[in-house]
Amino acid sequence: MRPDSRQRTIGRAAALLLGAVLVGLGAAALAWYRLGPIARGTAWAEDGGLFLRERLQYGVDGTLLRPYAGYLHLLPRLVVDLAVHRPIEQYALTVSASSCAIVGVVAGAVFLLARDLVPAWPLRLVLAAVPVVFPLAPFEISGTAANLHWYMLVLVPWLFAYRARTWVGSAVVAVLALFAVLTELQTVVFVPLLLLAWLPFRSADARLQGLRALPVTVVALAAGAAQVTVSLTTPRVSRPGDPTLADVTHGYLLQPVAAMANRDIAAVGRLVAANGWWVLLVPAAAVAVLLVVALVVAAWRARVLLVALAGGSAVVWTAALVANASANAGWGTLDPAGLGALVPTRYAAASGMLLLSAVVLAAAVLADRRSWSRPVDALAGRTGGAVRVTGAIVGWCVVAVVVAAAVANVAPGPSQRADGPLWAPQVASSVAGCRADPDASVSVKTAPWGAQVPCTLVLLDR
Repeated sequence: MRPDSRQRTIGRAAALLLGAVLVGLGAAALAWYRLGPIARGTAWAEDGGLFLRERLQYGVDGTLLRPYAGYLHLLPRLVVDLAVHRPIEQYALTVSASSCAIVGVVAGAVFLLARDLVPAWPLRLVLAAVPVVFPLAPFEISGTAANLHWYMLVLVPWLFAYRARTWVGSAVVAVLALFAVLTELQTVVFVPLLLLAWLPFRSADARLQGLRALPVTVVALAAGAAQVTVSLTTPRVSRPGDPTLADVTHGYLLQPVAAMANRDIAAVGRLVAANGWWVLLVPAAAVAVLLVVALVVAAWRARVLLVALAGGSAVVWTAALVANASANAGWGTLDPAGLGALVPTRYAAASGMLLLSAVVLAAAVLADRRSWSRPVDALAGRTGGAVRVTGAIVGWCVVAVVVAAAVANVAPGPSQRADGPLWAPQVASSVAGCRADPDASVSVKTAPWGAQVPCTLVLLDR
């Protein structure tokens, strides 16, 4: 490689990396803002419950790969360990900040990994922002270690499908995949996407580039095997569900589909009760048409990703209802009163983020000139021209709708932690009691449970 070419290559790589870092920092900051001050300082569920309790009981070595609820939770365990090493009064804030930072990493990684399929950086920025701007994210999953596993489902399709250009990039992708797969069992659904990292094998250079998929393949298969083994050998407390087809389809429309545009699920339910299901069927049909058209004109790699993201959304939603009876609100039999009393569910956030990613990718495909550079007889019988312009207009209009929905829902709103209880004041108020009895523990309320914090931690560095 000539020196000037090498310098240009290094410059482009540096610019891409800088862009990804900026996207990650911006995404983390936006996730932090969307939580609101009360939610940031409130410990949620397992973050202040089982994860903290087991970390204090078994230490970091005994908890990192300790199963819970039938699978491994590597990232949440690491976040809790970090929070324990900081002043315990700041425990909730540390967990929230660390979780937002990890979501920033997810956004930055998607921004980099998707560049072959979505070359236009504004479109890729919207795609990368999906985990942060998804309307339902702050209600329960954002800023909590216990729900970081849902974000791994958004990241893993891009990790598995990516064709690394260098061995350094290959190693980074493998490391990210290790953390992702050891955090979420359902990432194994996307294992077939590893084939995209290996193919095609048409030339020697292509075969060499395909070999760079070896690290992520080995990591994904090994970590996936560990998750499956834990799932098969560890009992789950949750009672399995038995949803009907109506429960699955009606719930999918009411939660993941509706949540792409509106975080007020109860308001959506009231619209359905007053006007009928067409208020959801029409936008769902529009999404389906968009995905089908994109599948027709897209290159084969984009087609596979579109199917993986949209199909993954349906699989994650259905699996949630099958694996957890508590996840099914009887969507298929809700009366008007039930529709008007709907509350968001974390399963909708995971499924909805995948579906919204598919929508943005489909829009990017339509807006990409490369999609119209070959004959598309199924649509127009010719290349370019009015068809290309129409496709670009439709693609950018879809992106505009996604951005508008994100802006409309970006401010902090109702959430599971919006009413506290704040962690820090409770710890501060227990100092005097701990000084009187340093061997005791204090009860700290969380949302929705509680935590027992040893006085040794409360008094540390005081």
